[in-house]
Amino acid sequence: MKYNKEDREKYSEAIDRMQEGLDTMIDLYNEAEDDEELIQYNEEVITAIRQAKESFGEDFINQKINTIVKEVLSLMQGGKTPDKDK
Repeated sequence: MKYNKEDREKYSEAIDRMQEGLDTMIDLYNEAEDDEELIQYNEEVITAIRQAKESFGEDFINQKINTIVKEVLSLMQGGKTPDKDK
């Protein structure tokens, strides 16, 4: 197959762009972290959260849940935790 100078430049430029894209994909892969599930909610809680998000909006519910969890964890900082959930 024969190429003229213009075709050769276009192919070279296309190869360079493909290489840049591949380098970007490799960087993204190498920087990716495993998603760690911190809390395992039961189905009842998941359903309630979904319903609340539909009613009040995702941002509002996320903020409220974060506030509640932060409060509960601050109460546990003294090292004393109840034997059972009541």
